[in-house]
Amino acid sequence: MNDRSDLHRTMTGWRRDLHRHPEFGFEEHRTAAFVARTLRDLGFDVAEGIGGTGVVGTLARGGSNRAIALRADMDALRIDEATGADWASATPGTMHACGHDGHTAMLLGAAGLLAQEGGFDGTLRLVFQPAEEWGCGAQAMLDDGLLSRFPFDEIYGLHNLPGLPVGHVETRAGAIMSAEDIFEITLNGQGGHAAQPHRAREVMLPAAGLVQALHSIVSRRLDPADVAVLSVTELTTDGARNVLPGRAVIRGDVRSFRSEVSARIEEQMRRIAAGVAAQHGIEADVSYRREFVPLLNDADLTAAVAEAARPVSAAVDVEAAPMTASEDFARFLAHVPGCFAFIGNGEASAPLHSPAYDFNDDALIHGARLLAAIVARRLPEG
Repeated sequence: MNDRSDLHRTMTGWRRDLHRHPEFGFEEHRTAAFVARTLRDLGFDVAEGIGGTGVVGTLARGGSNRAIALRADMDALRIDEATGADWASATPGTMHACGHDGHTAMLLGAAGLLAQEGGFDGTLRLVFQPAEEWGCGAQAMLDDGLLSRFPFDEIYGLHNLPGLPVGHVETRAGAIMSAEDIFEITLNGQGGHAAQPHRAREVMLPAAGLVQALHSIVSRRLDPADVAVLSVTELTTDGARNVLPGRAVIRGDVRSFRSEVSARIEEQMRRIAAGVAAQHGIEADVSYRREFVPLLNDADLTAAVAEAARPVSAAVDVEAAPMTASEDFARFLAHVPGCFAFIGNGEASAPLHSPAYDFNDDALIHGARLLAAIVARRLPEG
């Protein structure tokens, strides 16, 4: 890797190999081994198996006692790929549909730049995280002693963004990504013959009414100034063409930026479900779990990322609109300050989580240069 073009070619090879061999959350054994081997070749001290399949690389330069962390996620999704690329997934039913292969390659590229060129004074931690899509990987690493075993003062992460031009960067101070709550409502009645609904306590009609009523919570039970999204994504029953169902399960998720809004939505959901159940003489059980917390960028460190990005990026926007997508990078920010930013995956990119999505290899060098620039700014020499 004697020059940036060599590095870009190397990163592209890494990225396409990772894309061809995707692994689901907490199953990233091949990916983690590849990351660990590459970091050791670059001169990093490496610890494996952190939080299951997580990897932490450490590189110290100079005499400063300051430490910062850069994070990438490694897991793939349960999706059948439809890109037709030469490097398409070789694992049926699993693909890198969110660009974590690119994130991993970018961080390895930054590791190569920093190991070769230095330019910082302090300790660098590279955190390669499992199971981001589950919302469990960051917490698993924290529970495994990440902060006590590999302490750091700040943490930074990048995510690709379809629709944003390659070389462009977006971020914002404060809330940039939402919390995600998962709900499941089970309706239990008594099934029966489709020709004799009066002899049953079927659940299809109340389930249909409940789905409609749930979608009124955001529009009719919240302050219009509060941003929230409630989506019912599944409705399953034990019925058949001529059988009235006696059991129905409604599943979905909720996005919000404030804990008070999340609590209000759960309260209203339980009240509506109980009312529908009473009306139809059935039972309703509501399970409501908080999977992701809001992602809150530190204001000063967001400004620092913007300053680091300007010399190496085509454009930098520090007033990006908050997103109602979620990221478990937020779990790290509950313990140390940091900043999460987005880099462009190209205006023609397919959406994230689409079978047609692929990470744009042209973005790799931009991400690696930005990550290295953050380290140089936050751990300055001299």
